[in-house]
Amino acid sequence: MQLLVQALVISRLDYCNSLLAGLPACAIRPLQLIQNAATRLVFNLPKFSHTTPLLRSLHWLPVTARIHFKTLVLAYHAVNGSGPSYIQDMVKLYTPARALRSASAKLLAAPALRGGPKFPSAKTCRFAILAPKWWNELPIDIRTAESLHIFWRRLKTHLFRLHFER
Repeated sequence: MQLLVQALVISRLDYCNSLLAGLPACAIRPLQLIQNAATRLVFNLPKFSHTTPLLRSLHWLPVTARIHFKTLVLAYHAVNGSGPSYIQDMVKLYTPARALRSASAKLLAAPALRGGPKFPSAKTCRFAILAPKWWNELPIDIRTAESLHIFWRRLKTHLFRLHFER
């Protein structure tokens, strides 16, 4: 049942979910309700069963964490030059004016929030604003991962701990 739910439901929740970054919780809540229902279906539990321990046992991140995950994977591609050029153009590595220890930390520069040809408005450039913010909040060992697989594994572990081990 878990494989079926992952193939038919969770894959649909994950499709282009990075576009949902920055939306209010009320817009994300219906997707979380779908994930909760899918979790209950896997365990064959009644409608009002608590899902947090179930999500944890399945190693499924909540929808908001899945959105963070997908957005940060896109940022990783952009930082390492393997993403589409239009995504790479949205994020720039932070280069300090003088030699600082943070130069090797792979931080991203925060974009200017004023309108202009590069950043017309905050609504149209959610990725360009949120990706650097979320990226810079990551621990350095995640940001400086040597490969996508290592980044992916460390990021999922980090987000899992943030959401389930409070």
